[in-house]
Amino acid sequence: MPYISPNVREKFNSLSPELQDVILSRGEDIQSIHDLIRILDKIVKEGEG
Repeated sequence: MPYISPNVREKFNSLSPELQDVILSRGEDIQSIHDLIRILDKIVKEGEG
C-alpha cells in the first residue's frame, strides 16, 4: 500500500472514495500536496485522452 504523508492525509481523505481508490491503485507514495496534485493531473489527462 502506498504511503500517504500525515501532512497530506486530510486532503486525500476529502476526496471521493472512488478517486482515493484510483490514486492508491497507482502505487505511488504521496509525500506532499505537490505529489497529490501531480497524480490527480495524470488521472485527468488520461481521462481526456
